[in-house]
Amino acid sequence: MKAIVQDAYGDPGDVLRLAEVDKPSPGRGEVLVRVRAAPVVGGDWHLLRGLPYAARPVTGLRRPRSRVPGLEVAGAVAEVGPGVTALRVGQEVFGWCTGAFQEYVVVPERQLAAKPVNLTPEQAAAVPISGFTALQAVRDLGRVGAGTRVLVHGATGCVGSYAVQLAKAFGAEVTAVCGAAKADLARRLGADHVHDYATGEPPGGFDVLLDVYGNPSLRTCRRLVRRGGTVVFVGGTGGRWFMGTDRWLRALVAGPLLGFRARPLVHKDRHEDLVYLRVLIESGRVLPVLDRTYPLAEVARAVEDVRHGRVRGQVVVTP
Repeated sequence: MKAIVQDAYGDPGDVLRLAEVDKPSPGRGEVLVRVRAAPVVGGDWHLLRGLPYAARPVTGLRRPRSRVPGLEVAGAVAEVGPGVTALRVGQEVFGWCTGAFQEYVVVPERQLAAKPVNLTPEQAAAVPISGFTALQAVRDLGRVGAGTRVLVHGATGCVGSYAVQLAKAFGAEVTAVCGAAKADLARRLGADHVHDYATGEPPGGFDVLLDVYGNPSLRTCRRLVRRGGTVVFVGGTGGRWFMGTDRWLRALVAGPLLGFRARPLVHKDRHEDLVYLRVLIESGRVLPVLDRTYPLAEVARAVEDVRHGRVRGQVVVTP
């Protein structure tokens, strides 16, 4: 079967290649999924280059531990292993995995759920990890509810687009920060107010600031949130060793002095959150924003397009 393989760290165009690999077989508690779609997200560019270095004990010290990249999938169950009880052959599913950029992938049963009935496989593939991250930022760390004034910094990206919709679904008043070219998308996501980041800071007084890879300074965070408000840090950019997580530590120390609560997010992949997102999606309260699809051979181009902001919403690869 065909797969995208990576045998070294480096720029996507240099290290990714299309190859023939053996078709896997499911073990106990696993299913074989025929891949219909797998998303490309902003973090893929860093992972392909082996960044941050601090993560290499997990991802692989000198080369990727997983030869096939791709962490999310939607498709149909092709085979079930011993002990699988909740899924059946032919069922359409979505979830998270290791090695999604290939025609078939083996996935533990607990990492999959039935695909939302109102989504295509391409749309469903774009939900799991971005959806987990946004849900845990908005609900668990931000504790957003009815009447909460929320500012989403980076509102039209993979995570931000879900954060805006989830905050609205929980009853918040949402201000989206993005570029002028994507203001219409932010409004379609449900934002009550849209602010162009190129024109400076929006007025302050927010209860919750969701910093989705935006990297405003800590003093800017202080000006944007009310005293006692919450700043949720989702991802970050910076040095090769820690990719902005050192800023999280500074925020935890400085936040109380500056008058806000700092809440760095390390998202968790959870089956219960996957099911929760499916319910929200099937109710129409949250939907993925899909820009375009790429064939399997063009994963490297997809990664570069996402990295350089040439997409609106999310993109997926379709083996």
